[in-house]
Amino acid sequence: MKADLAFINGEVITVDEQNRVVECVAVKGNQIISTGTYNEIKHTITKDTQIIDLEGKSLLPGFIDAHVHFTIYGTNLLGVDCDSSNIHSIQDLLEAIEKKCEETPKGQWVRATGFNEYNMAEQRYPTRDELDRISKEHPIIIIRTCNHFSFVNSKALEVANIDETTKDPNGGIFERHPNGKLTGKLIENAHMQILEFANYTPQEIRKGLQLASKEFIKAGITSVHDAGAYGDGADTFRVMQEAVNAKDINVRIYAFVCSLTNSHLFVKKMSESGAITGLGNKWFKIGPAKLFTDGASVGPTIATRESYTHDPNNFGLLYYSQEELNEILGNAHAKGFQLTAHAQGDLAIEMLLDCFEKALKEHPRENHRHRIEHAGIASPDLQRRMKELGVVPIPNPAFIHVNGEKYREYYGDRVNVMYPCRDYIDHDIIAAYGSDAPVIAVDPLLGIHAAVNRQAWNGQPVGEQQKVNVLDAIRGYTINGAYASFEENLKGSIEVGKLADFVMLNDSILEYDKENIKDLQVILTVVDGEILYDANSQKGTVELKMPL
Repeated sequence: MKADLAFINGEVITVDEQNRVVECVAVKGNQIISTGTYNEIKHTITKDTQIIDLEGKSLLPGFIDAHVHFTIYGTNLLGVDCDSSNIHSIQDLLEAIEKKCEETPKGQWVRATGFNEYNMAEQRYPTRDELDRISKEHPIIIIRTCNHFSFVNSKALEVANIDETTKDPNGGIFERHPNGKLTGKLIENAHMQILEFANYTPQEIRKGLQLASKEFIKAGITSVHDAGAYGDGADTFRVMQEAVNAKDINVRIYAFVCSLTNSHLFVKKMSESGAITGLGNKWFKIGPAKLFTDGASVGPTIATRESYTHDPNNFGLLYYSQEELNEILGNAHAKGFQLTAHAQGDLAIEMLLDCFEKALKEHPRENHRHRIEHAGIASPDLQRRMKELGVVPIPNPAFIHVNGEKYREYYGDRVNVMYPCRDYIDHDIIAAYGSDAPVIAVDPLLGIHAAVNRQAWNGQPVGEQQKVNVLDAIRGYTINGAYASFEENLKGSIEVGKLADFVMLNDSILEYDKENIKDLQVILTVVDGEILYDANSQKGTVELKMPL
């Protein structure tokens, strides 16, 4: 076969079983047809072949983000970004929200996302009274970066039919002042419930998906595992598939059966529909049935077996009882679904493993690849059970870089088994890495950096024994992600017959100073054999030339 596209003279990191690094790769249509030295691929090259000289730079399989809220990332781009370079204080944020209110018809929601109190000069949350002073005619919601808390004004509470008589939902809290008045802070499932009212229209979701696709391609991400969005999951599924069919989205999607509000209802609906994990094509597939079991690692609201180091009376929050978990996910397993759940604390992980074990005893199934999203505090006993049950954990290495300082404060020595990438390798447990964006930045290179260095943003070591080498970190963001979605024979490595999804970096990742991997840049992204992003496009395309 004759190649349409060829990369030569580079560091082609294949991520095959031998972790081979070769010089060249040739592509015909959307498939890889040859890899190796130039002499080994030159028979595929003709005068019509587009040739890219890598000049020693790295070419990797397209990154697979195994846990990301793709839809939420996109819709967040439609509102106020609390992480904007213009927002450094609560006052800055309030001014930005006020401006957004002026642009928004009365009665419509005004949303701000990505809020992090530690980035604010005041080091605190906004208050209900402050938001009321901006507007009593617009419902306003500010969502914390973890997506487990929000802050609202009185109009938002009114629209959602929440008042002082409203009872806290299971796994959630409507925070109150000592006198019983609502503060406007909504915690965990209370936050999730208001999103039923603050949801986006199908048109907004479609626009957000287009914006997200561009950002992910720019970051070198060619496949995502979408871990759920706000509102009715079926509606989001429909809009996502419409966007895929219309080519509004250029990344491949493995879509969880999950919504951030009442996910158990969506799981039940899909279980009864006859559709199961794996239905779809190379662009869109139905993924696992997913629930939330506990909270956020920096809330902190994760469910732990021992109390938090900084708060001896706090063990976190649980969304479901063991019996509820067993029933909801057990039924989905019996229908043929891959299972997963958000489980950060060791108590939540233990409960999820108990659920998996029971489901597999009642309905044995080989190669189920049930997953644990995050698996934050994964102690040795839990790791052993993951291995025995054939479970795929989905850690978030970049959380160590972003939140490591707080983890040491909240969890003490337990940081040594938080997102334990080294232990997973040593125990032959396949772990796929995810960013959890928009909780943190969409940046696989930051995740690789964090897995290799295990340091907080300030250089403080956080569980150094969990460091991995660069090639192993790359596997976490490529072939392991493909494995977690049953697609390792289709993508995730640069091998003959697989899809031509690539990312090119501006240097050699294997020769680069490993303490600065996060400073590397994506300069080219290829999906299905087509160049979709070229960082040099403003200065002319990447140099193309025929070899001598």
